[in-house]
Amino acid sequence: MVDTAETASAEQLETARVIVLRQLRASAKSRWQLEEKLAARDVPEHVAQEVLDRFEQVGLVDDREYAAMFVRSRAETRKLSRAALRRELSQRGITGELAEQALEQRHEEDEVRDAHELVRRKLPASADLTDRKERDKLTRRLVSMLGRKGYPSGMAFAVVKEELAGLGSPSDPGSEDGVGAEVWDTP
Repeated sequence: MVDTAETASAEQLETARVIVLRQLRASAKSRWQLEEKLAARDVPEHVAQEVLDRFEQVGLVDDREYAAMFVRSRAETRKLSRAALRRELSQRGITGELAEQALEQRHEEDEVRDAHELVRRKLPASADLTDRKERDKLTRRLVSMLGRKGYPSGMAFAVVKEELAGLGSPSDPGSEDGVGAEVWDTP
């Protein structure tokens, strides 16, 4: 006679396995994300842990590889800063040393290059940079855009200033009223 507890456990294991496979088929996921999906589907925690441990053993769930891939992908497609990437990794259950190791592949030079690329991409073709109000408005918008992508304000202001100077704008958008980059360098 088959024990009903063993049958229930085998059915739960199979259900959890199918859920995890479907999730991984859609896209790579961290272990924490898969734990959340299983919990949402009322899979008992001990069953979820057993299934996820097995998936880790065979290499289908690997938070280290997931974090490295995530950082490469998001940095390339969305041009996010390390701070923004750290925040997004945290939202996916990747924190601490694992997150820092994944972020090591991004350097400050990469961030500066990406910030310049973002600003060049967003610069309007026909902006009147001789008009102080227009130049200030454009500077605020570009610095804000970089800020939303996690770039430090000092770096954002310096990059915008450089790009506008390359277009023939006065080199310091705040020089006329005595407010310059030092205002943007405050934390």
